[in-house]
Amino acid sequence: MGLVWQARVKFKPTMSMPSPHIGRFAPSPTGALHFGSLVAAFGSWLAARRARGEWLVRVEDLDPPREVAGAADAQLRALSAFGFEADGTIWRQSDRGDAYRAALDRLLADGLAFECHCSRSELAGEGGIHRQCIAGAHRPDPAIRLRVPDGCEIAFEDAVHGRVVQRVDREVGDFVLRRADGLWAYQLAVVVDDAAQGITDVVRGADLLDSTPRQILLQRALGLPTPRYLHLPLVVDDDGRKLSKSLAALPIDAADPLPALRAAWTALGQDARALQGIADRDALLAAATAAFDPARIPRGPVAVSAALQHGRSGTRTRIDPDPNTNQEGSTP
Repeated sequence: MGLVWQARVKFKPTMSMPSPHIGRFAPSPTGALHFGSLVAAFGSWLAARRARGEWLVRVEDLDPPREVAGAADAQLRALSAFGFEADGTIWRQSDRGDAYRAALDRLLADGLAFECHCSRSELAGEGGIHRQCIAGAHRPDPAIRLRVPDGCEIAFEDAVHGRVVQRVDREVGDFVLRRADGLWAYQLAVVVDDAAQGITDVVRGADLLDSTPRQILLQRALGLPTPRYLHLPLVVDDDGRKLSKSLAALPIDAADPLPALRAAWTALGQDARALQGIADRDALLAAATAAFDPARIPRGPVAVSAALQHGRSGTRTRIDPDPNTNQEGSTP
């Protein structure tokens, strides 16, 4: 089905990724670096270091109304305090508008994107999923959406979750590339920037697992390479809420990095014994790099309170919040 669909919409062939590992961490400057962000940073950094590859940092400052003044620089200082130094120039998406415009113009010229005058309220009757524009809808500044053909199914292999399949037309619909307020949508920006930076391996939180098929669709539309994907466990509070949406999303203590690093190591499902007795940050990171085993990463969410307790106590117990842990040959 995928090959037939690609031919029908005249997609350019997807290029294969080069073999070296180039990973990235891409925080949004909406507040201080919290524990969930640390787990994502640590996981992506470990994957890159284990592969003897590069680890880049990109600031996703696409949404000024949600940004906190000074948060981006504070996050970068915190990453440095935890020993995570980028291997190249730090990119800021707020500087990348010309690249996004060029990609959008290509999609419009190829007939793969279109202006949309529909409002959220008008789409509410369709479950928020856009399949065709509402007759008579008009706004002075329309959004731009990617045209998703009927029957569009995207499948990919995730290093933790196995085979993931999404019917993009039914589950997502035509999705926004540029918002009606003129701001760039995350999906377009991340695809353009991953390709521009040569990212071969995307290691990030499982809250973005659902976005991956849309990004693969865009990669094919633009003739860009598709990286490998690994989605880390989501860190939640004791009520099961995503940490960034919770009161538990408190800043981590960059002045005393070892407890938080141990807790993040445990949240990644790794063996706490590998870091036992190490009192130096750089030595701990070296030991973590040597011992990191992606097969131990859990699929299910991890409670922040349990992880932090393990980090403070130095216990040997492994957090395994979901019986469906990442094991080769298992089903998602």
